[in-house]
Amino acid sequence: MKIDLIVGARPNFIKISPIIDAIKKQNLKTQIIDFRIVHTGQHYDQNMSTNFFDQLGIPFPDVNLGAGGGTQAEQTSKIMIGYESLLEKETTDYCLVVGDVTSTMACSIVAKKMGIKVAHVEAGIRSFDLNMPEEINRMVTDSITDYFFTTSETANSNLLNNGILKKKIFFVGNTMIDTLLKHKKDFKMPKIWNNIGLKEKKYIVMTLHRPSNVDNKELLNKIINEIASNCENIKIVFPVHPRTMKKLAKNKNKNIHFIDPLSYFEFNYLVKNSMAVITDSGGITEETTVLGVPCITLRDNTERPETVEYGTNELIGSGIENIKISLKKLLSGNWKKGSIPELWDGKTAERIISHILEFET
Repeated sequence: MKIDLIVGARPNFIKISPIIDAIKKQNLKTQIIDFRIVHTGQHYDQNMSTNFFDQLGIPFPDVNLGAGGGTQAEQTSKIMIGYESLLEKETTDYCLVVGDVTSTMACSIVAKKMGIKVAHVEAGIRSFDLNMPEEINRMVTDSITDYFFTTSETANSNLLNNGILKKKIFFVGNTMIDTLLKHKKDFKMPKIWNNIGLKEKKYIVMTLHRPSNVDNKELLNKIINEIASNCENIKIVFPVHPRTMKKLAKNKNKNIHFIDPLSYFEFNYLVKNSMAVITDSGGITEETTVLGVPCITLRDNTERPETVEYGTNELIGSGIENIKISLKKLLSGNWKKGSIPELWDGKTAERIISHILEFET
């Protein structure tokens, strides 16, 4: 059996790592799974990628399609052309895609048109917001997928409501949590800890990257100022993407510390030991839920409702006026405790590989 594992952006490395581990574990018993790591090059930063390979123990990709940046259409077309060319030279039995990035959708389309079975890890999650490119990627990918691996019962329901047969849906859990739990012991204190004198549970971590929050310079700085003015001088650590950094006004807030993006181990060390996280990310809300860290999400919707229903996450909307209310609740000690969603137990990848082996019998 041959499987292509598709990676295209930072979250994909985190999600694919435990699947590689599960394949290797299976192959120690019986050498029946031959896998190929296909890096589309959708996002490629030498420092970030090398760091991830080293920290997560991921083999370097067998192929890098080198798609690079460009518009949505340019990037999609380059990935599709590159993957089609690869499959023409050497085909595979399964194309396994994770998450909802452009690479996920593009490679799924190519594989399906070439008669290759598509398996989607994190299938069925929905924000129901078509202004998000990721939502379109999810919908297109799930419309042509053969095997659906889901993180929650909500995702199962979304797929069933779209007419997907129940026998094609496999509720397995969350591979992102597999990685988190495996490497929790490896989290590493970043330099910023001692540089600014951070103390456990005495600071807040902030991340912002969604266009709705960061593309408008005036809005971005209003959000940051509102957070700073309602945090009672608590230190805020903000790892900033270079693209976002260009839109930031001169730092007038003494308690906000803007730093370069961190490695996976360093960032999660900060999250684990923080008082809370303020974010617009989806993946981080999953990690905070498992780590038991309060999370404030500056979005009107989420594709991970289980982090709100069961976890520590609160979706407060995009209105700036909601920030003060949420921070008052947090700082008064009234934030909910939360619990861990079903099957987020570190064994998701093993379940995925077990199911794929059953497909062949």
